[in-house]
Amino acid sequence: MITISKEDYLKALAEAEAEGETVISATLAHWLSVSRPAVTAALKRLKKDGLVTVKADGRIRLTSQGRQISERTIFRHHLIERMLDEIFGMPWYEIHEEAERLEHAVSPAFEKKLLEKLGNNDICPHGNSLTLRSPADRRKKGQLLLSEAAVNTGYQVVSVYERDRKLLDFFEGEGIRPGMRLAIQSRNYDGTVSIVVEKRIVRIGAPAAERVWVQKA
Repeated sequence: MITISKEDYLKALAEAEAEGETVISATLAHWLSVSRPAVTAALKRLKKDGLVTVKADGRIRLTSQGRQISERTIFRHHLIERMLDEIFGMPWYEIHEEAERLEHAVSPAFEKKLLEKLGNNDICPHGNSLTLRSPADRRKKGQLLLSEAAVNTGYQVVSVYERDRKLLDFFEGEGIRPGMRLAIQSRNYDGTVSIVVEKRIVRIGAPAAERVWVQKA
């Protein structure tokens, strides 16, 4: 039986891998905001079900069955985000959390209807793609992090990190969202970056600049 908890663990594992992380128990504890003992208990169940393997060095890997379940959960999350945005007009910076709750309730029949209604658009409202999920994939397509962007060069925001609601609220308040054009004005001594967005100068710190993918406009 595939429970909500199992889907959450498998999805977190797949997403952490896609972001280039070496997944160990501590990674999942941080990713899911749970305790180490909770992760240990969950991994026992997942191993018993043949959904993950744990190497001698502690590295956790998805089996083919585990990856299939994780990818389906990610796809349902993608459809729910698009539904909330395209059909219900929910603000883009609010929909991730709502999709996290609703993704587990999507039946195959409802998934089919959503796909018929929304089409096969690969991009979610945060600009993230189902196929270009790793940093290496993004760089091959000419994308780079805002923290790496050159001064006095125009860029377009491709996507933003979607799993931090406070960060999304900050981006929305400063006008930093997918599709927006911006330019790096300067890199400052205190580690912040001054960018020009909609004729305004915004200073953002390195942690935020490392959560935005851009490409040359």
